Amino acid sequence: MLETTLEKKQTTVDPGKVEQFAGQVITDMSACISGVLHLIGYELGLYKAMDGQGFMTSKELAEKTGTFERYVREWLNNQAAGGYVQYDPATKKYALPAEHAFVLAQEDSPVFLTPGFYIVASLWGDREKLAKVFRSGEGFGWHEHNHDLFFGTESFFRPGYKANLIESWLPLVDGISERLKLGGRVADVGCGHGSSTILMAEAYPNAQVYGYDYHQESIETASQRAKEKGLKNVIFERASADSFDDGTYDLICFMDSFHDMGNPLKAAINSRDKLTKTGKLMIVEPLAGDNVEENFNPIGRMYYAASTLICVPNSHSQEGDFCLGAQAGPAKTVEILREAGFNNVRVVQKTLVNVIYEASM
Repeated sequence: MLETTLEKKQTTVDPGKVEQFAGQVITDMSACISGVLHLIGYELGLYKAMDGQGFMTSKELAEKTGTFERYVREWLNNQAAGGYVQYDPATKKYALPAEHAFVLAQEDSPVFLTPGFYIVASLWGDREKLAKVFRSGEGFGWHEHNHDLFFGTESFFRPGYKANLIESWLPLVDGISERLKLGGRVADVGCGHGSSTILMAEAYPNAQVYGYDYHQESIETASQRAKEKGLKNVIFERASADSFDDGTYDLICFMDSFHDMGNPLKAAINSRDKLTKTGKLMIVEPLAGDNVEENFNPIGRMYYAASTLICVPNSHSQEGDFCLGAQAGPAKTVEILREAGFNNVRVVQKTLVNVIYEASM
């Protein structure tokens, strides 16, 4: 029937390709709606309750989590259809594979990805506002988003920072880890809820660590988290990237925030002026190629979506209007840093999702 309909409309259309692409869209639609169930599973502790328990019935899972069995059964079938959990037809039981638990249930895992769905949820909530600025050409600042974005972003990046920042990335920045063990001063610019800032304060108790962000709500959350940990060597202050002060620093970091700046050049110049003579700038940015076609892959698709809805609108809402976006690529980033006066710029590491830069004068 599809072939007959298409033949009447346009003989050059390939019905097989139409059906194939329709299947792709259905897959995306399935993933989108299942994301709601993903968050429900996390918030109700369903994934955690299955972790390490082997095969179990929907009744057993419902009893363990204090939930309604009929809903849990349908949730499990959705998860099994998506390949998130395993299903045994003979026993009608379900299991969460150990490998999947690292991604879905274990919050200390470096590949715990569940918080990313809070980012998705926040953007669905902001859809009408974002469509409006598409038409008007106005910016849309970070602070204007739904609060789930702030929590989701910090929680999504924290496992990667915890796994890599102290043990891998900082030791690759020439001499900085040894210096911070003895003391020194650190500025974490665009710190958000402060996960990276707090990690550095904990790892280097002799150093004084400052977290800066223009978003007051995030600064308050970060300050509260530092207080709860009893940290005395970390201070969070509201300040923009191109005007933060408090003296000079041995290390200045931009953790997944440089491309969000309205004027990253001005931010880089301010950082240059605030570094000690032997100080280092470390920038962690999303992994990207210099040509757009290099980023046409699942990671690039996700980053372009975040860039369209978060990064570019935020940059556009601020002075400068560079609008780098989350997929600017190394060449553009290095170009800005060199223009800011950093003579020595290098990529110290690439991960599956990030590029880490070191810059000095």
